[in-house]
Amino acid sequence: MPLPVVAIVGRPNVGKSSVFNWLVGKRISIVDPTAGVTRDRVSSIVEEHGRFFDLTDTGGIGIVDSDDLSEDVERQIQLAIDQANVILYVTDARSGPVALDQTVADRLRPIGKPTLCVVNKCDTDNLALQASDFHSFGFQPVVAVSAEQNRGHRELLSAIVKALPPAEADEKAPTEATLKLAIVGRRNAGKSTFINALAQAERVIVSEIPGTTRDSVDVRFERDGKTFVAIDTAGVRNKSSLANSIEFYSMARAERSIRRADVVMLFFDAERSIGRIDKQLTEYILENHRPAIFVFNKWDLVKGQVETDEFVDYVKKSFPMLDYVPMAFVTAKEGKNVFRVLNLAQQLVKQARERVTTGELNRVLRHALDMNPPIQRGKKLPKVYYASQVATDPPTIVLFTNGPDLFDGVYRRYLLKHFRDQLPFSEVPIKLDFRARNDVKGTRDTDDDPDRKNKVTKQLQPKLLPAPKPRKPSRKKKDAKAELWDV
Repeated sequence: MPLPVVAIVGRPNVGKSSVFNWLVGKRISIVDPTAGVTRDRVSSIVEEHGRFFDLTDTGGIGIVDSDDLSEDVERQIQLAIDQANVILYVTDARSGPVALDQTVADRLRPIGKPTLCVVNKCDTDNLALQASDFHSFGFQPVVAVSAEQNRGHRELLSAIVKALPPAEADEKAPTEATLKLAIVGRRNAGKSTFINALAQAERVIVSEIPGTTRDSVDVRFERDGKTFVAIDTAGVRNKSSLANSIEFYSMARAERSIRRADVVMLFFDAERSIGRIDKQLTEYILENHRPAIFVFNKWDLVKGQVETDEFVDYVKKSFPMLDYVPMAFVTAKEGKNVFRVLNLAQQLVKQARERVTTGELNRVLRHALDMNPPIQRGKKLPKVYYASQVATDPPTIVLFTNGPDLFDGVYRRYLLKHFRDQLPFSEVPIKLDFRARNDVKGTRDTDDDPDRKNKVTKQLQPKLLPAPKPRKPSRKKKDAKAELWDV
């Protein structure tokens, strides 16, 4: 059963986004003195007194958008009002009632839904007294609050819960999302179009104007009985090109979306060449060890002009450290391959949460060492005694050695590739942690103690079986390409 919806509405610059963040307890919506920052509907689930509701922030009613998106913003506001069970009509105590407040009140009054008049910016007792001026609009109750000074928080939440529809007998907490997808990429790559195709609704504004999306918008949707969250993010461009604080906050929220996602979908416009911004994003994804999919949108516009194999080679040369990342070719505007990409994302999460036994891991390690032993550095020969998987998502493998510094980047990458080929992590990042043997509790390095050397080595190094034949990867990349290339 869907959660009750509480929509925040009002004229521009009354602090709607501040009230939203304050009630949610997180910095989700961008807050800035510039009027008209919020464009899309930004939602988050709130719990109070055992009741759950979906709190929705909206753009300012009556705003003249700088990019001529006023009609799109207005449509999102109306959708929020239509879906709402309770409306929070936010006003400003400092400015008092103004003509645009009256216009908003006249629009809300005929709807007949429970409407709370929330007088924000009551930072002092004197300003709180002025909240009585808003009784003239006819909405009850009138709640004086200050999001900035944390005044009236409990009173507002209590008033919201009181206004909610009666709880159903079988009302339960909302189910946790099975998968969180971060949709990131350069401007005008079709991210918002893809989100709407997934949600099968006009959930976010789509426009040819670059920089339409500003907030990172969580869009919940259901598919095959599972709940997913797709995070629409602002289009990324060079930090030196950021025009104002709004774009800076948009960039910061896009990076945060990558960190909290289960899978990152990096969007490309198939008609444009790969640029520096794309490489910066892949570096950030790699740094945070997030499973990723390279999604090439608008493929229908270039299909037949370039051979798919040539295009794949071009991408792999552009991202040599991410040659394991699967690629998908979609036409989001027509919904082609959209849900097949979602299925691929679920397979990546399954890989990232796999766990292999220590025995299997050490057999693969032995095979890698036999095929290509590490080169001696100085007077020491690098040794790996054994390995263990200590975590999942990302799969984290600890290798106990006689000195982490003895293994250079080339050899580390060799082991990483071998693990990816031989273990069920063929398309997800693996985190390798090289540790000295004396990091094991109760042991110490005995390289200079011949009497103890063999004894401790036998204790630490498991009984290894003969080197196995190379196993087939759990998922062939050729199969993945063939599955997604038909657009």
